[in-house]
Amino acid sequence: MAVVPLVLELDLLTPMATTPPQDPLSALRARNRTHLTDVIEGLRRGARDQHVGGLIAQCDGAAYSPATAQELREAVREFRRSGKPAVAWAQSFGELAPGTVGYFLATAFDEIWLQPSGDIGLTGLNARAVFLREALDRLGLHPELGQRYEYKNAADTFTQAEFTEAHRESLGRIVESTGDQLLEAVCKSRGIAIERVRELINSGIIGAAAAKSAGLIDHVGYRDEAYTSMARRVGGRMRLRYVGRYNQSAVKSRAMLAPVTRKRGCVALIYGHGPVTVGRSSASPMSGGSMGSETISASLRAAARDESVKSIVFRVDSPGGSYVASDTIRREVLQARRAKPVIASMGAVAGSGGYFVSMGADVVVAAPATITGSIGVLAGKMVIKKLLTRLGVRMDSVSVGEQAGMFSPSEPFTDAQWEIIDRWLDGVYDDFVAKVAHDRGMARDDVHSVAKGRIWTGADAHRHGLVDQLGGLVTAVGLARIRGGLPARNDLSDVRTFPKVSLLDRMRPAESSQSPAATSVVMRAWGPMTHLAAALGLPAAGPLTMPFSLNTAKSLGEWK
Repeated sequence: MAVVPLVLELDLLTPMATTPPQDPLSALRARNRTHLTDVIEGLRRGARDQHVGGLIAQCDGAAYSPATAQELREAVREFRRSGKPAVAWAQSFGELAPGTVGYFLATAFDEIWLQPSGDIGLTGLNARAVFLREALDRLGLHPELGQRYEYKNAADTFTQAEFTEAHRESLGRIVESTGDQLLEAVCKSRGIAIERVRELINSGIIGAAAAKSAGLIDHVGYRDEAYTSMARRVGGRMRLRYVGRYNQSAVKSRAMLAPVTRKRGCVALIYGHGPVTVGRSSASPMSGGSMGSETISASLRAAARDESVKSIVFRVDSPGGSYVASDTIRREVLQARRAKPVIASMGAVAGSGGYFVSMGADVVVAAPATITGSIGVLAGKMVIKKLLTRLGVRMDSVSVGEQAGMFSPSEPFTDAQWEIIDRWLDGVYDDFVAKVAHDRGMARDDVHSVAKGRIWTGADAHRHGLVDQLGGLVTAVGLARIRGGLPARNDLSDVRTFPKVSLLDRMRPAESSQSPAATSVVMRAWGPMTHLAAALGLPAAGPLTMPFSLNTAKSLGEWK
């Protein structure tokens, strides 16, 4: 009896998880979500598996950051190198909404199908900034924030009523660099001149028939037609299986070989996700959690001590946060390097404190569209004195020490207190720049010229010496294998998320900072408020904070 070919399905309509769940409740909520690493590994396995005949994906609504889309796109291109067909199908690339990133992903496939009623919202990329100064003035709220330097624009949300020249320049370059990357990839994949694609972008929404005439898609048809066409391409019949489920079955099989893997060695994968905070990493049912200095440091120490670990990949996806917590993690990265190679892999965002914790690695890898840099600092407070006066609220206090009320929101900083803030800002910035210069082997003046709080795409950061190599997690793992003396492989089979702590160990009090329980996370009921503060760049989240956050939940290719 003839074997019916297996065709892998890729659901890009539902956002993937990019980090593993950090607590039982998050694991329960994420049980039906596919993980990015499962997709990448599953596609690589499928390319080699003789039972897999092809790949088909639903690409509309692909709400991913450009950097994540680049990693997914490269995994699809790797699958295609096997010679097996790969088909993208979409109801619409943005239904009266931006569809640039979703379409960019689809161009990795050898065929693109679009439903007759669908469109391509190939509208480009848009960067937006919110300015609250006038609203705050009307409310009687006065922001007192200091920053180093003009490109550290998180404070501008509260202190400015419009773009400063530096803010517009920095954000404009992010859009330009990312847009150029996406445009070049689309032109190369579809064989369309760049001038023609620019014309199509400027024309706005493109209907299915017009998209086919322009060469943007190959077929106009519904899902059943696309799937029937794929079945014909693989021999007339096919079995379907999601890529994530396909890979998970292999993961379970590999678990039986764990003793063999430990004997020959593995790559430890440590995730650092969310705002950088002092203490243990946190998780919340309604937020993405935080990267705690104690948790990450303990994980790095554990991986450095484990004899089965030959090298470490530190996957960072963070907008920054606490200066001292960032410095603590950097120190542990340097300490781990004394035992074995450490490769930093940047996700969608690794800026400010996220860059601080990454820069000390042996090799720093970033996707071309990763947002990184932001080497700068801010600090201050929101003064509510006028608001309280309008409301008829009076406050008074008694204290010991001239600066005891320095951080009270009811009074502005005095001149003496501003001198203290300025000294602190200068000290943190100088320390940050000096450590970048040390870790990157650059002159201090050269670092300062690309620092000043400015954000860069991974491609620009690489050009300026802040990043060593462009690529995603697979690239970082490959480098870790080479540096760790492991055999070259084209998959993630010897990668172990580290450390694996049992539920029982998580529930036990830690005996010391070296015990497994020290790497666990804490649940925080007010997690959403912390996450909001980090996203807005408020000083409460930490002085090393990114000037904006990526917003991929609302629309494709939109910046917040």
